[in-house]
Amino acid sequence: MQDAIRKLLTDLGEDPDREGLRDTPKRVEKAYKFLTSGYSADIDQVLNNALFSVDYSEMVIVKDIDFYSLCEHHLLPFFGKCHVAYIPSNKVIGLSKIPRIVDVFARRLQVQERLTNQIADTIRDKITPLGVAVVMEASHLCMSMRGVEKQNSFAVTSAMQGAFRNNARTRMEFLELIKLRSASPRMGEPAGYACIADE
Repeated sequence: MQDAIRKLLTDLGEDPDREGLRDTPKRVEKAYKFLTSGYSADIDQVLNNALFSVDYSEMVIVKDIDFYSLCEHHLLPFFGKCHVAYIPSNKVIGLSKIPRIVDVFARRLQVQERLTNQIADTIRDKITPLGVAVVMEASHLCMSMRGVEKQNSFAVTSAMQGAFRNNARTRMEFLELIKLRSASPRMGEPAGYACIADE
């Protein structure tokens, strides 16, 4: 990887041996290995048996989960907030494990739509809830730094399964609850566009 980064620096017209860039290949390799560490993560090890049988069938929400990911089309960051809800049937997930699930899939080359679905599908598969909902809102640097250069646009994606898809009242309750004291000042404003591959 370091050889590839040195070649990239050279192809960009830089001197990889100058003082400021001498250790850049090593630093970039370390950074990319961290930013893509989700590929080697094992969901079962991440959960570490933190699945508990409870007599509880009301909505569980973990909101305003910060996430950072890399757009697979340009290898540029996209980042924002993730809100996760589920209605248990007979099991719950330890609350600290939900942000960890988000990180597992965010730390891969991604598109926001797939990332949203992967989080929802994993929760569904692990505890078979009555319903699961995930909403993600993110700024995409591939859209604000290049291309259309729209710095204030952001993308919102959602995955609604089970009771959240089939029951409008349940869905609206979730959407209203994630607006309350949300750290995002733009919640409820029109979304931007998700990153689209181009030539």
